[in-house]
Amino acid sequence: MQENTSAARDRDPEGRAQNQRPRDGYGRPLPHGSQGVPRIPEDAVFTPEEGLTEAQRLLEGGYAFHAHEVLEAVWKSASAPDRELWRGLAQLAVGLTHAQRGNRLGAARLLRRGAQRVAEYGSAAPDGVDAVGVARYGNSVAERLEAGDDGPIDTSALRLRR
Repeated sequence: MQENTSAARDRDPEGRAQNQRPRDGYGRPLPHGSQGVPRIPEDAVFTPEEGLTEAQRLLEGGYAFHAHEVLEAVWKSASAPDRELWRGLAQLAVGLTHAQRGNRLGAARLLRRGAQRVAEYGSAAPDGVDAVGVARYGNSVAERLEAGDDGPIDTSALRLRR
C-alpha cells in the first residue's frame, strides 16, 4: 500500500500546502527541527495601526521578511481604496528581503514597484503612513543596489509613519 504523502506535508484545514518550516532572520527556510526566528502566522490579522507598529518593530530589528508578512496581512484585509498602499508597503519590505539575501536586481525592481504604489498616495496617505518618505527610501535603496553597492541595508532607516 502506498503511503499518503499529503499527510507528511504541512497543510491548512482546507488541505492547501503550507510551508511551516522554521525560517532564518532573512526568511529563508531552515530544515525541520531547526531553531528559527518566530514566524508570523499565515492567518494573522492586523489592523493598520497594529500592522504599522509590528512591521516597524521588525524593520528596526532587521527582519524585513517578517515585516513583509505583517504588511501582507494588512493588505489582504484592507479596504479597496487602501489596498494598493499596503501592497506597496509589503513589496518594499520584500524588496529589502531580497537585498538582504544578495539579490540586488530583484530587490531594486521590487523596491521601485513598491515605492511607485506608495508614492501615489502622497501626503494624503491613510493611517499616518509616510508615503512620501517611504517612497523616497525605497527609491534610494534601489539606486544604491543598481549602482552595485553591496553594503548592508539599514532596514531601521525605513520609517513607515509620518
